[in-house]
Amino acid sequence: MKMLFFLSNFILPLMIFVIVSYGLLMKKDIYSNFLTGAQEGLKIVIGILPTLIGLVVGVGVLRACGLLDWIGLIFEQFTLKTGFGPELFSLAFIRLFSSSAATGMVLDIFKEYGTDSLTGLAASIMMSCTETVFYTMSVYYAAAKITKTRYTLPGALAATTAGILASFILAGLMRR
Repeated sequence: MKMLFFLSNFILPLMIFVIVSYGLLMKKDIYSNFLTGAQEGLKIVIGILPTLIGLVVGVGVLRACGLLDWIGLIFEQFTLKTGFGPELFSLAFIRLFSSSAATGMVLDIFKEYGTDSLTGLAASIMMSCTETVFYTMSVYYAAAKITKTRYTLPGALAATTAGILASFILAGLMRR
């Protein structure tokens, strides 16, 4: 195990060394290529920054206004019958927009219910088999300047729904 930690410290410097060595071997102007790539990366960051700010503000508003608590109340009957916590529905909703906000919610779920509880297991599985659909679409489509998404959103929402259902089913099977 210590050997793994030792090797992990050298992976990034080794990759940089290999890339620079390859560039020197091919007689490329490594520094100007690096600067060109950094300039292009900065342009992309500036291009998607308004989208990211909008998403972060939107998620903050959703959490602050109590909408997520309201969603949990709607599904409270389901949760009482199945044993799952109502926070899972808020988690499923917020996961569509922000992974970091969803991670914070999962940590809150772990504190309240425990990691090995039915709700904790379902939250863990849900985080691993769903995607931040709106964040991913906005960032990648904004960077590529794509305006017509065609079937991306319905397909992504269908896949996320399947992941949410799978998290309930698998967590239920694991607790038996």
